[in-house]
Amino acid sequence: MISVDSGFLYALVDRQDAWHQRAAAWVEHASEGWVTTWPVLTEVCHLFHRSLTPEFAAALMDDVADGGIKVWSPPAEQIARIPALMRKYAKLPMDLADASLVLLAEHLGDGRILSTDQRDFGAYRWKNHKPFKNLLET
Repeated sequence: MISVDSGFLYALVDRQDAWHQRAAAWVEHASEGWVTTWPVLTEVCHLFHRSLTPEFAAALMDDVADGGIKVWSPPAEQIARIPALMRKYAKLPMDLADASLVLLAEHLGDGRILSTDQRDFGAYRWKNHKPFKNLLET
């Protein structure tokens, strides 16, 4: 499973987005499933409502409901790590969606991600020292 961030999901839909072509091209040769978190879905649905139309948010949630995108929820004992991560990366700053993706990478044991956020996911580390591998950069 490959982790997906809000920017990637948004870029897939918005043809005006600077990352749209790269995101769409990546999807054409994708052979693995995607997984994300509820904070990421909340963020991208907000972006769809604000910048596009509510129908895009509904279509995304149809995909989630149909199993096209898996959703991981951190266990209760991991929630306490979120504020620590947000403080560690406060200068970027790290938001809730990004913190949840760090926990997801640790859960998966895999730092592959699809994100338009090169700066932040270039700086974040999962398991304190392992870098993410942003597949949109390759």
